[in-house]
Amino acid sequence: MLAVPLLLGVSLGPPSPWQLALVIAALGGYLEAATAQAWLRARRSASFIPSLVIYGAVLVAGAGILLAAFPELAWSAVVIVPAGALLVRGARPGTPRDLANSFAQVAIALVLVPAAARLAGGVAVESVARATAAAAGYLVGTVFVVRSVLRERGNMTWAALSVGFHLALVPAAAVALPWPYAVYALALAGRAAALPLVERRLAGTARSLRPIHVGIVEIIASATLVLLAFAVPL
Repeated sequence: MLAVPLLLGVSLGPPSPWQLALVIAALGGYLEAATAQAWLRARRSASFIPSLVIYGAVLVAGAGILLAAFPELAWSAVVIVPAGALLVRGARPGTPRDLANSFAQVAIALVLVPAAARLAGGVAVESVARATAAAAGYLVGTVFVVRSVLRERGNMTWAALSVGFHLALVPAAAVALPWPYAVYALALAGRAAALPLVERRLAGTARSLRPIHVGIVEIIASATLVLLAFAVPL
């Protein structure tokens, strides 16, 4: 979720040392958010405090350096603040992790695309928009796919929704992006259709589909998108 939008933003221009500060801030922010959610679910257990302090310091250091050099990056708060509020709401004890929580995480991650492109300097707005759209299509699709074989396993209505979303990405990519991205979107649709079928076929056996298997598929899919972005510039 962090690597794909960050690397798609990097692919739009020459690498910049400032992007390392963005990596630090992104990692600090992700770890801080994940730890804060766990802390809230654990009813504010004191054992989480050291981690919260360390990750928060990393976030403040990375973000502080960036904002001092590029104050215009403060615009990202328009997305991060409301999306972060949704994450906090979803972390309350007894609150199920719904789609709003997942999409809030995606929205925050997508900020990395224009931020990384800005740090590269001189990137066309159209290219940033295309890269952000490509990252959004992949990440939102991943939410649907993973949910269809884990939290909603066996729910064919949810699987159909996931496949439908991915099929809609194919013509959208064909119109808005270079043609190899439409081929990639078609491959993602195939993966969205195949995983629920595999899950049903293996259900109840000793070789059932597990989260690690889904994760491996997503690693391959995300790495393919990143390689495509560097090979076929957006």
